[in-house]
Order: sequence, then C-alpha cells, then structure tokens
Amino acid sequence: MIAPRNPTPAEELRGAGLRVTAARVALLETVRSGDHLDVEAIASGVRDRVGHVSLQAVYEALHALTAAGLVRRIEPAGSPARFEGRVGDNHHHVVCRSCGVVADVDCAVGETPCLTASDTHGFTIDEADVIYWGLCPGCSTARAS
Repeated sequence: MIAPRNPTPAEELRGAGLRVTAARVALLETVRSGDHLDVEAIASGVRDRVGHVSLQAVYEALHALTAAGLVRRIEPAGSPARFEGRVGDNHHHVVCRSCGVVADVDCAVGETPCLTASDTHGFTIDEADVIYWGLCPGCSTARAS
C-alpha cells in the first residue's frame, strides 16, 4: 500500500485559491520550518530562499496565508505577532516571561473547564486560545543561580 503524499506548498496555495509565487512558497516553507517566528525572522528566511522581498510583501502574504488557514497567527501579550505552520487543531501555547520563547501545548485531556465558556453571549464558539505564562528551563536555571 502506498502512503498518501503530502501536498507541496505550491499545491496548498492553489488549493486555497491563492496565486503561487516564489515568495509565498518560500514564506510557507519558512514558517513551517521555524518555531513561532515573528515577521522579521520570516522576512529573513524568505530572503535567504528567494532574494529580495519587501517587508510589506511579507505582511501581505502572511495576511493571505492566515486568512486561507495555511498558517496561524498568535499574539502573546507584550510580544510581536508570531506565526506557525501548525494549523487545523486547537492547541495552545506556553510563553517564557523572560526571553519570550514560545512552545506548543496540546489541549488537556479530560475535564477542561477553561475551554467551556460560562456564557457564550450568543456566539458560536469554534476555538479557545489559552496562553500559559512562566519561565522556560533556561531562564529558570539562570534565575536560580
């Protein structure tokens, strides 16, 4: 039995109804190979792959890819927006208060009262966004010494 192959970034862009450009393909690859990157880091990664690209073009592409559901934008308080390639599930994040590193946290299994709104105010809720804050292992160690 042959395992199904994953679509290429170009195929994903086409499937989302987006124009395929070298910059968009490079941006999608950069986000997916990175770890919760900010716009500056994404722009740098795209430039490494395709040469010059304006910051405005990166912002516009990120907006289009986020709207199409190909990348996810997270906005931890006090931090610049970050982008990730993990989409299609309802995972959360943990953020270091000291250095700002971000890591994925899968949803809790079992009783999760924080994910059930006490009053929906008539909204149809389709996602919960939880951010855990603390110190990463490196910053915890540095503080302890």
